Amino acid sequence: MKNPFALDGMRVLDATQIMSGPYCGMLLADMGADVIKIEKPNGGDDSRRFGPFVKGESTGFMAVNRNKRGLVLNLKSEAGREVFRKLAEKADVVLENFRPGTMQGLGLGYEQLRAVNPGLIYCSISGFGQTGPYAGRGGFDLVAQGMSGVMSVTGEAGGGPVKVGVPMADLNAGMHAAYGILCAYIHRLKTGEGQLIDTSLLEASLAYTFWESNIFFVTGQSAVPMGSAHRLSAPYQAFPTADSYVNIGAANQANWEKLCQVLERSDLIAEARFATTDKRMAHYQELAATISEITRSRPAQYWLTELEKAGVPAGPVYTMAEVYADPQIQARQMMLEVEHPVAGKVKQIGFPVKFSVTPGQLSRPAPIQGQHTHEILLEFGWSEAEIDQMRASGAIFEAKIADPVA
Repeated sequence: MKNPFALDGMRVLDATQIMSGPYCGMLLADMGADVIKIEKPNGGDDSRRFGPFVKGESTGFMAVNRNKRGLVLNLKSEAGREVFRKLAEKADVVLENFRPGTMQGLGLGYEQLRAVNPGLIYCSISGFGQTGPYAGRGGFDLVAQGMSGVMSVTGEAGGGPVKVGVPMADLNAGMHAAYGILCAYIHRLKTGEGQLIDTSLLEASLAYTFWESNIFFVTGQSAVPMGSAHRLSAPYQAFPTADSYVNIGAANQANWEKLCQVLERSDLIAEARFATTDKRMAHYQELAATISEITRSRPAQYWLTELEKAGVPAGPVYTMAEVYADPQIQARQMMLEVEHPVAGKVKQIGFPVKFSVTPGQLSRPAPIQGQHTHEILLEFGWSEAEIDQMRASGAIFEAKIADPVA
């Protein structure tokens, strides 16, 4: 018997595109919510045009839209907007990431849809939030990282601003949106009351600056880039070896002393500059230079083996190819595979949270554009004749899959 889903019975209208909103919808879909991906005609979600491609299908789109059903609606047409309203009447959640005011202008804002579904949970993700002087601006991950201070503390000391290598503002906004939706869903289960959830890329990025914000709150000083080093303890960073880099986290006194033994430099324990956590932090650059001179003498695997024997937290700095070859990643099933109707077998990132009773499941691939339009409309009560009429008027679009992949 297949395991149950944690969110079985939750129905979500996912009217989002690119990254933040689709990621939120994916998190809910992975846990069993019926997430209906609503796309515009003539190309759909803009991420469908982001490579790399497999048989014409965007792997980026497929990555964050798995486990969803696909519906194409022309929200510029009254018939398309009416379909959305009727879907919202029976939905638990509406998720959107248009520029603030767009959905209201279409007659599909929170207050307008709450009139037909008082228990509706309506989640809006935007660049800067629904209020404030920047509410009307469009938002991008890069802009949010810059304005949240994240880029000012990323990179090497003395260097120019550096963006985090992954779209952390987008992804964290999606994560916070999913968190908000689940909190609101629990509240609705208790009270029957729906609500509006408003989060943004800027706030999602700023929310990650715990050390840096609190340094500012207490001292009034702005943190600066420190490469891979930690702000509050040392040594805790990447060190060069004879063939690559290793991360070493000797963040407390016991691990520092163990590290000195591994480095065959027990004299460093008594060194005045490095005697305590505060002193090591004050001289972290000198400390890093001293350790680097030693670690460069041998290959990474030597150090990793010795550090593990000594109980000092350490690990390699992997490329993506090395990540998925690692036995721990494989044991934790962090690479999955699903059959797509056009692209064939597609690899996906696994589920980062494991449940003993209601685990995430990879039930279906991302939809091709409009793949489930007909199926969904029939399910919600439209007749064949009504669907034909909407198709002819351009209010809806449905895909045709010619031949299954061999």
